[in-house]
Amino acid sequence: MASSPPPSVTPPPAAPAASPPSLAALFLGMQQVALSSFGGGLSAWSQRIVVENRRWMSNEEFITGLTVARLFPGPNQINMAVYIGARFHGLAGALAALAGMLLLPFSVLLLIGLAYFYLHLVTAVDRVLAGVVAAAAGMALSMGFKILGEYRRDPLALLLAAASFLAMDVFHVRLIPLVLVLGPIAMAIYWPRSPRQPSPAAGPEP
Repeated sequence: MASSPPPSVTPPPAAPAASPPSLAALFLGMQQVALSSFGGGLSAWSQRIVVENRRWMSNEEFITGLTVARLFPGPNQINMAVYIGARFHGLAGALAALAGMLLLPFSVLLLIGLAYFYLHLVTAVDRVLAGVVAAAAGMALSMGFKILGEYRRDPLALLLAAASFLAMDVFHVRLIPLVLVLGPIAMAIYWPRSPRQPSPAAGPEP
């Protein structure tokens, strides 16, 4: 008796993207990012909340925005908040996301700074802050590995990343000259090109 073939296993469908966020959702989402990242790790928390939890953007779209944010002057996540807000609602969205990133966290920061002014000499407080810094470093590493996972099958991207790392950490090249040199090279490599059209077949001879 012939055995029946095993049933085919199809991968589960990807989670559908969420609907575009409202201005209030942008404000609350960026506020959640800012209040979740005590001690650092803003990029990792931003990716988790924007991509994984709220599904406003795909991982590739987020990495593209983060790259743009890092190319401009100023704090990366402030630029990223403006990028995300402007993507969905233009100037109003940028202002809503920026307010969410800054308003309440800035108030909390003032209170924490005031408390630290009086408590920073306490040994326990110093040790707690050292632990928070270590956790933030781990979160930054996790974000790096997520980006690496996105481009692990792209040797050109890995080559550009390695060149940037060696230039900055080994040869101590400053950021602006590095961007001015590697930026145009990367854009030339990844600039979208139209597919080459096949040549028309030769017609029959008369």
